[in-house]
Order: sequence, then structure tokens, then C-alpha cells
Amino acid sequence: MGYTRSNFNSASIEHRRRKTHIYTTNHTLTNTIAMNDPGLNTLLKWSIENSAVSETAEPTQPRTQLNPELLAQLMGGPSDADRMISSMQAIHDPSVDHENKGIAWDNFEQLVENLDNANNMEALKLWTPLVEKLESEDTQDREMACWCLGTAVQNNIKCQERALAVGAIPKVAKLCSDPDAGVRKKAIRVISSEVRNYQPALDEAVKYLPEEIVGDGKFDAEDMASVDIVVNGLRERSAKMA
Repeated sequence: MGYTRSNFNSASIEHRRRKTHIYTTNHTLTNTIAMNDPGLNTLLKWSIENSAVSETAEPTQPRTQLNPELLAQLMGGPSDADRMISSMQAIHDPSVDHENKGIAWDNFEQLVENLDNANNMEALKLWTPLVEKLESEDTQDREMACWCLGTAVQNNIKCQERALAVGAIPKVAKLCSDPDAGVRKKAIRVISSEVRNYQPALDEAVKYLPEEIVGDGKFDAEDMASVDIVVNGLRERSAKMA
């Protein structure tokens, strides 16, 4: 039996309803997944903004940018967290030669320049292996550990708190008197970044720094001139050791 116009219209309307229901269900499901995955949410926004429909109109707001880590995940590449872990594994692996350890250190330092990556060190359990290298017999390890630590704690209260908690300050203070000038320079940088605007770290540092530098130990972490007395004193002392 053929369709009458009335039957055809009814079937067409029902078909459209089903398509709308399917679209709505999928759209809701996609939104639910996206809300639970910030990376997917960013990707969803990016795809909508860059769809053919949006190409026809002038954008009224800045378009979403895909960050390198998200792009790496989408392409199946390692995340920053993966690279931080693999770098630290290489640093601690006795079978890795000195040159490649240096490359691993460089990679790790560049990664912790990113605030989120630096703050992720605790979750990745990377603080202890980093601080352990402050006491390495290898000069490169000591210098690079200080470099990475100084980068992580700079203007980052969360990492300043963590460095204090894991006992990094006494070790760094000792390295301010290291025989190697490069190690001393990086260690002083750590002290400078770690104690600024964080009184507990400054109070801890003065316990281990040379008495001729800290005197009675009364310094204000929020007073940059006060902190500079300590830092400049360490630098002058280091220069005399050269």
C-alpha cells in the first residue's frame, strides 16, 4: 500500500523526531563526558569553534587553543607527566651515560618551568628522587638538581612548601659551600627563590647557612631587602671561594 500525503507527512515527522532524539541523547552524552574530562572539553570546544558552520561567521570571542600536552595525547604521544617520569628514571639509571643524563636533566628542568608540571611533581612522587641528587657525588647531578629545584620553587608557594617538607633546605644550604662554583651558584639561586615570601623556609635556611652571613637570623621573608642581605652575602662569599 502506497503512502498518502498524510501518511508521508506523519512518517516524515516521526523520522525527524527520532533523529532529534538521537542527536539530543548523543549531545547530552558528549557533554557529560566532556565535563568529566577537561582535555576532552577543550577538544570539543575547539572542534565546534573550527567547524564549517563557524567558518562562515566572524568569531566574537578568542578561539580555544589546544595546548601541546593535549595535542600529544590526541596523537598518542607521551604527556608531560610521562616525560617527567622518564627523565627522572634516566637520571637515576646507572646504565645511562653522562651526556644523556645531562639531556634528561635539561628536559626535566624545561618541564618544571610550567607551573602545573611543577605542582604535579608531588603526585608523580618526583620530589624525593630529585632531592636525593642534591647529595650526589657527581657534580653535574648536584648542579642540575639545584637548577631544577630553583625553577620549581620560583614564585610557587606550593613547591616552596613541598621543598621544605621533604628536607631540601639543609642540603641546599650545604651546597652553597660546594667546591664547584657552578653548584654554589645554583644552590644560592634555590635559597633566593625558596625563602622569598615564605617565612618558614627562611627560618629553616638560617639554621644551616654560615653564621657570618645570617648573624642573629632575624630576617623577614616578605621584605626583599632583608632577603637580599642573605642572598648577596652568599654570593660574595662564593666569589671569594673561586
